[in-house]
Amino acid sequence: MTKIYLDVCSLCRPFDDQSFIRIRLEANAVNLILAQIDKKTFQLVASPVHYRELSDINDAAERIQLLMLLRLENS
Repeated sequence: MTKIYLDVCSLCRPFDDQSFIRIRLEANAVNLILAQIDKKTFQLVASPVHYRELSDINDAAERIQLLMLLRLENS
């Protein structure tokens, strides 16, 4: 299985304002990668830096969803 590391900026992209084409394209790319992680084609790798950076996210719903993603994929 291919291991893949997405930084927090990438993981947050689907939560960003999708009215800009570049952001929408980047969000689509992240969602495609996450779909492959769900299919077990890729394994998401997390580091302590992820958890530190996620703790700085003000939006509680976004922060919790990303924390759950990292914990599910790395348990």
